[in-house]
Parts: sequence; structure tokens; C-alpha cells
Amino acid sequence: MITFTSNQKGILTKRQKSINILLLILAGEANFILPFVLARIFRPTVLDLFHLSNLELGACFSVYGIVAFISYVLGGSLADKFQPRYLMAISLFMTAIGGLYMSTYPSYIGLSILYGYWGFTTIFLFWAAMIKATRVWGGEKRQGIAFGLLDGGRGLVSFSFGWLGILIFSLLLVQDVEVSNITERKEAYQYVIIISSMIIAFIGILLLIALKDTSQRQPTAVMISTRQVWTNYLEVLKIPSVWLLMIIILCAYTGYKITDIYSQYANEVMGYNETDAAAIGSNLLGVRIIIGIIIGLLADKSRSSLMMMISFAITIIGALIFVSGIIKPHTTILFGFTIITVATGVYAFRTLYFSAIQEGKIPIAVTGTAVGLISLVGYTPDIFMGPAMGILLDQSPGALGFQKVFLMLAIFALVGLIAAYLFHYLNTKKQPQVL
Repeated sequence: MITFTSNQKGILTKRQKSINILLLILAGEANFILPFVLARIFRPTVLDLFHLSNLELGACFSVYGIVAFISYVLGGSLADKFQPRYLMAISLFMTAIGGLYMSTYPSYIGLSILYGYWGFTTIFLFWAAMIKATRVWGGEKRQGIAFGLLDGGRGLVSFSFGWLGILIFSLLLVQDVEVSNITERKEAYQYVIIISSMIIAFIGILLLIALKDTSQRQPTAVMISTRQVWTNYLEVLKIPSVWLLMIIILCAYTGYKITDIYSQYANEVMGYNETDAAAIGSNLLGVRIIIGIIIGLLADKSRSSLMMMISFAITIIGALIFVSGIIKPHTTILFGFTIITVATGVYAFRTLYFSAIQEGKIPIAVTGTAVGLISLVGYTPDIFMGPAMGILLDQSPGALGFQKVFLMLAIFALVGLIAAYLFHYLNTKKQPQVL
């Protein structure tokens, strides 16, 4: 196996550092637009145009999660060996190709295979490389703002893609969405997919051209044995922070997966039409922009673990309001307040997930390996949350099904709160944390 090392410490100009984080932001969200963001914003439309039940769409997400589960481990060590721009650019090109297939409206089986393909393209070459590049960009003292900019910026990219999609969808419909036939809606959404795919591929080209490595010299190749790779895994598994971060991210990511149903809730419970419901989902991404940057700054001023505890507490409060059943179609202000509350808690974690790596004293040399292992457990909601939500929503139509989903969120958030406290306690102790 081949890795790359540099003979001197890398120095980038301020201008290049700005370009690097901008490209990481663009790529970091663009790669997930097709499998998740469009399906989240246009969920009622996707269910209708692809003739899917909630469970079937959830099963597609589950196929993605299973393939991603394997890719986290196999791809994690690649980030410790190759330059991020090559790994990430290839990933974006492959994801975009999948979008062209999606635009043909494949069958349920074909869509399931496509989501499995995306589970590989978006994770194997991409995920750990993006996280490690961001950690290197932040250095020792700016992890919070690094990941805050990354996720706040990703929120802006997602917000922009969402509104671009809504604009294209609305402009191409000859009549209002309520009276448009399925053929017209299919054609309009097809253009949303194709244009998104073209933009994703273009961002991949930008990475190849403009993203620079952190070293001034060209890296030199060094042979690393498979045994050394396994040694890295064993080293990472001895760090208690890794195990706690697995639990924390699992519980937090469960909350993020529930953002998939916000537009559907607006459509089915609050009575919004498809376009207005999509706008709800897209507008919430604006919350992610603000929260990402604010939480990043606060995490650098205090501790990531403390901010994680606060975020879990906020999530629990919002989830329990949904569970109570007091939100009705006429209580639009309460609906808006509650959904923003849950989104605030959930989106805060998008910043805190990996900014806590520095606090957890995980060596930078094995960051890619650590990210792979943490993600292996932390992102398992990609496997089970889609089908779980699908079953709850299909078996209990209307508000009741959504209340059950938010109850599940409250339970996971409570477990996450306990794990975040233990992480905070462990890393405020002075003794080294070696098992």
C-alpha cells in the first residue's frame, strides 16, 4: 500500500487557505445533494413520482447505509495515504453519473441499486478525506471554527441547491403544482436532477484545479504494509474517546435523519402543498448556516463536549413538544418554533461531530482511520432510520406516526446526552486516557 509524506511542514497562504475551505464546503455538501438533500426537500414529490411508500424509500436509504457502513472502514485509511483532492474529485464525478441514471426514473429495484452505488461513491473515497482535510485546515486551536465553517457552509450550499431545485421545478410547471399532471411534474423534477448532477461534476473539476495540499513540496511515496494499517486501527481502538464519539454521533445522526421528514410533516399534518412543503425543508437549511458558525466559535471558546450536551438537551425539548401532540394545522407559529428548536439542536452536531476529535486527544496521524471507525458506528442510522421511520409513518398515518418518530428521537438524544457527559468528564481529567 502507498502513502504520501512531506519532508517539511506545509504552509499555505491565507488566500489559498480560504480557497481550500471554500472548496471543501462546496464538495462536502454537493456529494450528498442527489441521495439525500433533494429527497429531503422534495420528499412528498419523490414518493409520488417514483411510486414509493415511506418504507420503500426508507429501504433505499438503508441500502445506502449498508454499503456506506463497509466503505467507512475500507475507505478510512485511504485518507491517510492520498491527497484529498484526487479522492474527493473522483467521488463527485461518480456521484454525478448516478444522478443521470436517477433522471430516467428507474424502478424501485433500480433505485435501490443506485442508492447502494451512492453509498460507495459518497463515502469510500470522500468522507474521511474531507474530515481530515478540514482538521488539518483548522490546526490545533481552530477545530471548532473549521468544522463550523464546513457545516455552516454546507448548509448554505444545501440551501442554495434546495432553492435552485424549487425554482427549476416551479418554472417548468405550466400549471400550479396542485393541478399539474404527473407527466409534467416528472419532467420538471427530471431537470432538477440533471442540473444538480452537472453542478456536482463541475465542483469535482474545481477540486482538481484549485484545492492544494498542505505541503509545499510534492509528496513522496512511501510503502506502508497492511500490517501497519491494522496497527493503526488497533491504536485507535485503545482510545476511549473513540468509543464515546461512536455513541454520540449515532444518537446525534439519528436526529439529523429525522430532518428527512420535515417537508412531509408540513405537507401531511400542516396541510402545505408540495412546493410550500419543499420550501419549509429548504428554509430550515438556513438555520444550519447560522448554527454551524455560531456553534463552531463557541466550541473553540469552551469545549466541544459541553456544546454537545447543550445540543442534546435542546433536541430533547423540541422532540417532546412534537410528541405531546399540541401542534395542530392552525398552530403555525408553534410548529415553526418547535421545528426550529429541533433543527437547532440537530444541526449543532454537524459542527461538533469531528471538532471533538482534537478534544478527545486522537493523534492527527491516524485521523482518517479514526474517522472511519467512528463513522462505522456513528452513521448506522443510515441503515435503520429510513425503514424505522417508514414503518412508523405507514402504520400510523397522520400526526400519530410523526409523534412516534419524534419519541424515538427523544430517546436517542437522552442516550447521547449521557455519552456526551462521559466524554466531557473523561477529557477534563489530567491523566492520559489509555486503556
